[in-house]
Amino acid sequence: MRELIGRHDLLFVTLDTLRYDVAVAELAAGRTPTLARHLPGGRWERRHTPASFTYAAHHAFFAGFLPTPVTPGPHERLFAARFGGSETSGPSTFVFDAPDLPTGLAAAGYHTVCLGGVGFFNPATPLGRVLPGLFAESHWEREFGVTAPDGLGAQIARLATIIDGLPPARPLFTFVNVAALHQPNKHYLPAAIDDTLASHAAALAYVDSRLGDLFALVSSRGRPCQVIICSDHGTLYGEDGHVGHRVAHEAVWTVPYGSFAL
Repeated sequence: MRELIGRHDLLFVTLDTLRYDVAVAELAAGRTPTLARHLPGGRWERRHTPASFTYAAHHAFFAGFLPTPVTPGPHERLFAARFGGSETSGPSTFVFDAPDLPTGLAAAGYHTVCLGGVGFFNPATPLGRVLPGLFAESHWEREFGVTAPDGLGAQIARLATIIDGLPPARPLFTFVNVAALHQPNKHYLPAAIDDTLASHAAALAYVDSRLGDLFALVSSRGRPCQVIICSDHGTLYGEDGHVGHRVAHEAVWTVPYGSFAL
């Protein structure tokens, strides 16, 4: 990553609440063809998230602590804020002298953009302004949120206007929080009464149908783009009596992860 900074655009996509088991099953069934074409080896990497819900996980992500490989470490990180005693910074790590990654990338010349999805990116409250406030430019609207059937499409449309106004020579760091997987997601499954693993999977199929447009857009600037795409945590649909997340459960802690160049 250290060698890519300044030469590549960066796209960081969090598929909010996506379960690893659902992501793998949908890929194997051929229902996420866009992801199958782009993920290295046509498969998701199994990783552990640093936190069990959106707000905490993204604070860790923006400090450089992306989901951790499940194999024994230590594992060299892509990004790291400089601090004494770090055991996971290495020769390939982009180390920044800032409290967070967007600020560190801004210092390296990037224009930083946040396209929020779930409520923790809704600036209507002070809490919802914390994560977007790390970026030079941030956007959230109801059409991006958890009840919007085409939230990712609306985010892509907004990003297109941003890219149109950005000088081609300026590197771009785009963060997109995709809300479709988060409850409620029953609207992705016709006639569904409740949110279920099946509607969660249907939401992922919708997202995959839009990812090609997102990848084409960020590739249109005439410079290579490095993509990181992952879930921030999983969620539960009745397993062991739990519904939702923010609990220490295997289906919450285990997330899909991928990184590739466009």
